Amino acid sequence: MGSLPVLRQAANETEWTWQAIAFCERLAALVLLLFALPVLAVCSLVLWLVFGRTPLIAHRRVGWQGAPLWMLKLRTMQGGAPRTGWIERIDDASGPELKRASDPRVRGRFARFCRRHSLDELPQLWHVISGEMALVGPRPITQQELDRYYGVHAAEILQGKPGLVGLWQVLGRNRLTYAERCRLDLRLVRERSITLYGAILLRALPEVLRGKHSW
Repeated sequence: MGSLPVLRQAANETEWTWQAIAFCERLAALVLLLFALPVLAVCSLVLWLVFGRTPLIAHRRVGWQGAPLWMLKLRTMQGGAPRTGWIERIDDASGPELKRASDPRVRGRFARFCRRHSLDELPQLWHVISGEMALVGPRPITQQELDRYYGVHAAEILQGKPGLVGLWQVLGRNRLTYAERCRLDLRLVRERSITLYGAILLRALPEVLRGKHSW
């Protein structure tokens, strides 16, 4: 699976340090979103032509400290009744445990390309700008996933602000079991450190470009 350095939070990593990091994250997300707008526009147009429906969807997730989060994504799956409007809200129990490499709901090479290289996740930069998400943190999960897989650790995992990328996304992605993902997300929350934060960011871009173990 590989490994990343995980150190217990040092004494000098005070709360103001993480507040400064959060501010830098929001600023970086704004810059990244501005640069990503042309890519998002092209992807949205192609996906609209493929599916014939609004390309932007919002999945209901449990956010930071239990707050509701409607997580934005580009539509890469077919399913559900056609709806009108700019954004289609989807409130269901589907989660990472249902993903598979040959999912028939992913229609067309372009949709698979977007998922493989995480282009469908780009709209979530808006959540980082708004402060609902972080660049690095455990992935947002559904209420059903929280109840079924985290159990007594549910409150603990919600203390970490959900992120665009975390430990399991750079240590195997979709080839990991759900139990492994839970363990790595809990490890990220429990052993938060600037060293780990930086290591995940450095690993994230190569993982996205390779698109390995992602579907």
